[in-house]
Amino acid sequence: MSTSVHDFTCKSNSDQDRPLVEFKGKVLLIVNTASKCGFTPQFAGLEELYEKYREQGLEILGFPCNQFGKQDPGSNDEITEFCQLNYGVSFPIFGKIEVNGSATDPLYKHLKHEAPGALGTRAIKWNFTKFLVDSSGQVIRRFAPATTPSQIEAEIEALLSA
Repeated sequence: MSTSVHDFTCKSNSDQDRPLVEFKGKVLLIVNTASKCGFTPQFAGLEELYEKYREQGLEILGFPCNQFGKQDPGSNDEITEFCQLNYGVSFPIFGKIEVNGSATDPLYKHLKHEAPGALGTRAIKWNFTKFLVDSSGQVIRRFAPATTPSQIEAEIEALLSA
């Protein structure tokens, strides 16, 4: 298993390989997203964080996932357009992935291994689970779907000023 998030390559929303090493030196918030979820309005809070801290080195990486209640059934283009039109999302939205099961994306295998959930569970419980990653690519912490972006702000600030 890789030792850093930067060791992974993921598919962009246009199905191109996008090596995460391009985010080396940035603090990352990695989120499995969905367009038709009760937590979908968190896109607004994520975009606010991104606009506020992008110049200081924050990157938010959105990974659409249709595994929870089939809440992101659209194509990659439809999902990206939805995020931009409804929430003004300007941070990267990657191609749709799976975060649990036999087809789990390798990045998410790594994230779940490095930051297990409550009681040590590795499974992602729902959309908008968030992983905070430091500028060297080490996974710092997992946040539950109900944790709002603004509740993570102080930890992001601390990593940006570290």
